[in-house]
Amino acid sequence: MANVKLAVIYYSSTGTNYQMAKWAEESAKENGAEVRVVKAPELAPEGAVASNPAWKSHLEETKDVTEATSDDIEWADAIIFSVPTRFGNLPAQMKQYIDTQGGLWASGKTVNKVVSGMTSAQNPHGGQEATLLSLYTSMMHWGTIIVSPGYTDPVLFGAGGNPYGTSVSVDQDGKMVEDVEGAVKHQAKRVIEIASKVVSG
Repeated sequence: MANVKLAVIYYSSTGTNYQMAKWAEESAKENGAEVRVVKAPELAPEGAVASNPAWKSHLEETKDVTEATSDDIEWADAIIFSVPTRFGNLPAQMKQYIDTQGGLWASGKTVNKVVSGMTSAQNPHGGQEATLLSLYTSMMHWGTIIVSPGYTDPVLFGAGGNPYGTSVSVDQDGKMVEDVEGAVKHQAKRVIEIASKVVSG
């Protein structure tokens, strides 16, 4: 396979999507990719973060993770986004990051990037599919090549069987309900395989 540069761009308030991003990184590296894991900048007011101990703790634990910039998109051959759902849509932190990439989009630098998405919510029908479809709508405007997992491996069924991208439910204690590690790693591997073909021409 051709060498692929993958940007895993995530937003995570309490750690679920950070963990998914790290699993994607691990799989991509195992499949020969060069990987950057970067986070969308936090926009929430300090009071909101401070009122949730898990949020405050995770923000502190990941303070050394590099914040995503336009350079990460321009550098990458492929991008995996990992975000929680917010009322069936992207969280404001990731939406703003995407919305500020107009310069890259206008100059054609988002075209033919291979893109895939992952998400989480507090219950299986909490907007997971809608969130990924919302992400992919923006990615169509960017001219990217969307690579969903579909039903390309049995591991996806054990993770809930979301064909749009790996999604996970999170209980009241912040623990993942479904076992999605294998699905995340398969999705990342699939992204690298397709991106390799695109890079090779």
